[in-house]
Amino acid sequence: MADSSSTYQAGGSGDQPKKSIFPGFSGFKYALSTVLTMEIIMQLAYIFEYPNCLIDDLRKADTTTSCALLMVSGMEERGQIAPHDISQLLDSLKEIGNLGTASTVQELFLKHTDRAATDPVVTDPAAQLLNLTKSDSEKDIPIEEEGAHSQGVIRERGHSEAENEATVGRDPDEPSQKTVGAPASSMYPMSLTSSSLMPIAPEPMGHHPNLPMGYGTMLPPGGRMQPMNSMTQPRVNIAGSNNVVNIGCHVQSIGSVPLATSSSQLDPVPSPGPVPPPNQESDDTMSTFIKELEETGCALYDKIQPIPYIKEKLYSVDKEFIEVGMERRDEHDHDSWRTLSSYHDIFPVEKGNPRIQIIEGDPGYGKSTLALQMVYDWCNKVSGSPFSGPDILICLNLRQLKGIASIAQAIKQFSLPLDSELELHDVEQLIHKKQKNNIWVIFDAYDEYPDQHNKDNFVMQILKGKILGHVNILLTTRSSCIPPGLGAQTGRIRLTGFDDAAQERYIRKVVTGDDEEAVQKILEQLNISPILGVLCQAPLFSVMYAHLTHKGSMRHELSSVTEFFGHMITCFLSHAQNKLSGADDSPESLQTHADTHAALDKLAFEALTSKMQQLVWDRTFFVGELGEDFYKLYVGVGILVEEKEIYIPAPGKLPQHKTVVRFYHKLFGEWYAAYHLIECVKSRSYSFPEHINLYDLKFLFMFACGLDQAGGLQVIKLLGEKEDGTESVVLCAPQLKEWSHDILTTVRGIVSRDVNISSGDSRLLQRSTIQLLELASQHKIPISQVRLLFSFSSVDPDSLSLVLHSGHCLPQLPSLQELTIWTDPGREVTVDEWTGVLNYTEQCQLLKKLRIDFGLLPWMDSFLTSLDNVEVSWRPVLSKHYSLQSGRWENIFSGEILTRGAYDDLVTDFREICSKSHWQKQRRAERE
Repeated sequence: MADSSSTYQAGGSGDQPKKSIFPGFSGFKYALSTVLTMEIIMQLAYIFEYPNCLIDDLRKADTTTSCALLMVSGMEERGQIAPHDISQLLDSLKEIGNLGTASTVQELFLKHTDRAATDPVVTDPAAQLLNLTKSDSEKDIPIEEEGAHSQGVIRERGHSEAENEATVGRDPDEPSQKTVGAPASSMYPMSLTSSSLMPIAPEPMGHHPNLPMGYGTMLPPGGRMQPMNSMTQPRVNIAGSNNVVNIGCHVQSIGSVPLATSSSQLDPVPSPGPVPPPNQESDDTMSTFIKELEETGCALYDKIQPIPYIKEKLYSVDKEFIEVGMERRDEHDHDSWRTLSSYHDIFPVEKGNPRIQIIEGDPGYGKSTLALQMVYDWCNKVSGSPFSGPDILICLNLRQLKGIASIAQAIKQFSLPLDSELELHDVEQLIHKKQKNNIWVIFDAYDEYPDQHNKDNFVMQILKGKILGHVNILLTTRSSCIPPGLGAQTGRIRLTGFDDAAQERYIRKVVTGDDEEAVQKILEQLNISPILGVLCQAPLFSVMYAHLTHKGSMRHELSSVTEFFGHMITCFLSHAQNKLSGADDSPESLQTHADTHAALDKLAFEALTSKMQQLVWDRTFFVGELGEDFYKLYVGVGILVEEKEIYIPAPGKLPQHKTVVRFYHKLFGEWYAAYHLIECVKSRSYSFPEHINLYDLKFLFMFACGLDQAGGLQVIKLLGEKEDGTESVVLCAPQLKEWSHDILTTVRGIVSRDVNISSGDSRLLQRSTIQLLELASQHKIPISQVRLLFSFSSVDPDSLSLVLHSGHCLPQLPSLQELTIWTDPGREVTVDEWTGVLNYTEQCQLLKKLRIDFGLLPWMDSFLTSLDNVEVSWRPVLSKHYSLQSGRWENIFSGEILTRGAYDDLVTDFREICSKSHWQKQRRAERE
C-alpha cells in the first residue's frame, strides 16, 4: 500500500483542505483525489460494486494519486458524484465509518462549488422547448447558473416575467412558490397559477380505465404525448408557435424536470395510473372510508390460526401477539443496529424521521403478525400505541396484488367491503390528495409480491417518492428481498425473533395459561436439543412447537432443521388421520395421499423457482392438478389454505368473489418443493436458473439436503459453483446425515477463503458457520481467515471462546491462521476484554495474524510475550493504523512509536470522529 501520509487525512486536528487549483467542480474533483487513500478507494470500490476489471486497474495504479484520479473519474462516470450532488459518496464514506473524511469532502465541495452536498439543480426542459420557438433575442430564460439556484419559467407572450409564472416539480396542493423578486400575478386564472407539472414513473404502466377525464396520459421518452381534453386543461400559447403547453397534466420526466406537450400528430400512450381531481372530499366520504377500513381490518386481525389444522379455535391477534426482538439500523452508521424496546418505537416521534420504514426478517419471524397488531391498534384506538394515531391506516397484502395498477385500485378491491359505498374515484381523491390527514400504509410481504420485477409498479413509485410523498409507509419483507434503489434515509427495522423470555410469555399467554407445571415442561424440552433453541427463535417454529408439545405430539431429540420440520408435518398428517377419517375416507387412503405428493412437489418447485414467484393458485386449477381427494386432505390438515379473493371479470362489470389457494406459509411450499429438487438434481443435467435468489430459498436447499443424502451432495455441489452460493452451502452442509469425503472437500474450499460471521447474519447462519469451522479444525484443515464483522460481544473467561452478540460462541480453532475483529464503531474495549482476546489467540496454534478494527483498545504497558510469532495490527479509525512491535504500538506508515501522550490525543480524536455512534452516546450518557 502506498504511503498515505502525503495526502490530506480526515479527522486530523490541524489539517486544512488544499487550495483550489481549478475552479468549480473540476477543482473539487482534483481536491477529492488528494483526500482518498488506497484503503478508502478499495472500500468504496467494493461498496459501489465496481467490476473486477476496474478494481484490478485501481490496484495496478503506479501511485496513490493516479489511483485516486482514476477512482474520481469512475465515480463521476457512474453518477456517484455530480456537479450538484455528492450525497452517494458521502453516504458510502459514512457507511465504512470514515466520518472525518466525509466531513472533509463535504467542506471541499462547498469550497469549490458554493453548493451544499445535495444542492438541487433545476433544469427546465419546458423552458428549453419554449426557447426553441423564440428568436435569439428572446432566449433570455436562465436554466442553470454556476453557484446559484435558478428556476425554469414558462412565459406567455405579452406579459413580463413577474406576470408569468408556472412552477415545476412542486406538489399540486401546495401554494405556488414564487420566483425570487416576482410578485404574484393577477392576470392568470387560478387554475394556471396554482397548477404544477406532476412527476410520474419513467416508463408506461398501462392504461387505467378509471382515469378522470382531461387528466391526460404519460409522455413517453422522446417527448410525445396523447392529445389532452382541451375543455378541461388550461393552456399557455407559445410566441410564434401553434404548440400548446398543458399545465396540470400527468407527464413524463425528461432530464430532471417533467414536461408536457400536446399535438394532434402524436401517438397515444397508456396512462400510468389515476390522478385525482382537485376537488376536496367531503367529511361524509372520509367518515365512510374510515368506517369501512375498520370493518375489513377487524376481519383481518380476528382470525389468527397458530396451528394449521386447529380450525375450530381462532384467535384475535391481540390474544396471541407477543413482541419479538427488533433492532433499528443506525442512521449514521449503517453497519450498526440498535435494540428497540417495543414496536411502538418503529416510528420515532422526532421530526425528520424516515417516512418509509422497511421491516425485515427471516421466514417465520412474525412480520405479518406484527402488521396485523398495528391494524388492531388502529381499529381499536389502543391507548399508548402510535398506531392508534393516524387518521387513516391501510394494510395491503402484496401477495394478492398481481396485476393491480394503482394503490387506489388495490384499496378498493382488497381493503373495502364488496358492497362499499365508495367508488374508485372516491378512493383516489382520499389517498392522493395532500391534506391535513395523517395517512399510513402497510405493505405486507413484499418478498411475495408477484409484480416486484416490474420496476414501475405502483409500490416502487410510492417507495421512491414519485407519488404519495405525504404518506408514511411500512413495508415488511424477508431480509433477502429488500426493494432496490431506495434512498439512504429509508428506515430499516430488523426482527430478531423470540428470546427465552418471549417464548415463556407466549406459552403462558396462549398455550398453558396458569398451569406452571406445563410451562416448565415445555421450557425444559426446548433445551434438550441445541437446534431447537436456534429454530424456536423464529416465532412460527416456537409457536407450533409449544402447541404440539403441550398436546404430547412432538418428540424432542431433533438434530437438524429438516428433522424438525419433517416431524411437524408428520404430526399434522397424523392428526388428520385421526380427525378426517370417515366412511368415505379410510386411514389407508389418507396415508396414500400423504405419501404421494409428487404433483404438489412439482407445482411448489416451479412456483418458487420461476422468475415471478407464483404463490397463489385458482382453486379450480389446483384441484385439476392434484385431484379432489388430495386437495381436501391438505386443506383439512391446514397445509393448504383457501381464501376468498375479489376480482373484476371485465371493465364495467360488478366485482365478484373467487376461491384461491396458497400454502399456510411459504416454508411449507419450500418443504414440498425440496422433494422435486432432489429428483431434478439426480439427473445430473440440472442447473439452477440464473435469476434464482439462493438465499431467499435457503430452506428449500436445506430441506433437500436433509431429505436425501445423495441428492443433498449434488445440491451442495451446484450451490458451490454459484458465485453467491457460499452462505447456502454453509447452511446446507449441517443438514446432511453423514460427513463424506466430498463434503470435507467442499469445506476445505470454503475455509480457504475469508469466512465472515456478521452481526446481520441470522442465528441459524451463524451456528452453521461455526459448525463448519469446528469441522474443519477437527480434521486439521487450515482455516485461512475468520472475520467477526460487528458481531463480537465479549470473551468467556472459562472456555476462552469468543462470545457473539447473538449468544453463540466461537470456540478455539487450532487450525485458524488469521483472525480479524471489527468491533462496533465507537466501542472502547476494556482491559479484561482485550486480555481475553489475546488469551484466545494463544490457543490457536497456527495463528499468524490478529487484527482489530474500529475499536479503541486500552493502553497497556506490556503485552503477552507469547505473541511474538503473531502479527498484531490495530486500526481504530481509517487514518490510523498500528502494528505491535516488541510490546509497543508502531505507526505502520511513519514508524513512530505510540507514546502515552500520543495515545491520549488518539482517544480524543477517536471520540470526536465516532461521536454519533451508539457506544459514544452511551458513554456520554453514563458520564452525565
